[in-house]
Amino acid sequence: MAQATFRIWRNTPGEAGGFVDYPTEVSEGMVVLDAVHQIQADQAPDLACRWNCKAGKCGSCSAEINGRPRLMCMSRLNTLDLTQPVTVEPMWNFRVKQGIQRFQPKPREADGTWRMSQRDADRVQEFRKCIECYLCQDVCHVLRDHDKHEAFIGPRFFTYTAALEMHPLDAGDRLRDLKDEQGIGYCNITKCCTNVCPEHIQITDNAIIPLKERVVDRFYDPVTRLLRMFR
Repeated sequence: MAQATFRIWRNTPGEAGGFVDYPTEVSEGMVVLDAVHQIQADQAPDLACRWNCKAGKCGSCSAEINGRPRLMCMSRLNTLDLTQPVTVEPMWNFRVKQGIQRFQPKPREADGTWRMSQRDADRVQEFRKCIECYLCQDVCHVLRDHDKHEAFIGPRFFTYTAALEMHPLDAGDRLRDLKDEQGIGYCNITKCCTNVCPEHIQITDNAIIPLKERVVDRFYDPVTRLLRMFR
């Protein structure tokens, strides 16, 4: 057993939040989530902590640990410097899904069915692996460093939009929103979101870049614009 201090962000609605230090005993094999549960049981029963599977699959226990977005259940204490307080705080995220156009199914075939190729289905299946841990949102420099909170929906929601926009049976059109309201032009392809994804989704290459290309083709390509004028 060893002693470690966890500096955990506490917040009560309507009050200014702040960090509170909790010294607790830790042992080999523990992860940050184990320590938080121990603190809940012994010192702070009113401490809120979201978790579910404890296997790195559900994404519920995402947090900033020592300033880095991580899953608490996958952050082993033996990888952290326990001579210093381990900071644990919630990650920032916005409720932006409501502003994204929902799935709009295409008309059925004459026999009353929908049809799509396996290749088209496979293309969007990768995006369904997202566990909504929001690590990509937290690490994104456009949101984190440039404070584009009102103008940029972030990589998680570009992935969500790509799953809809590229679905072979979807009839929606989200390109104008991506350009004008959701700020896809602010992304400069640093791939920081892809690097932290625990499900290894190729967010940049397979979601953001194809969406950016569609926006450019629609609104900036002179040939496309000319054809649209004649139509």
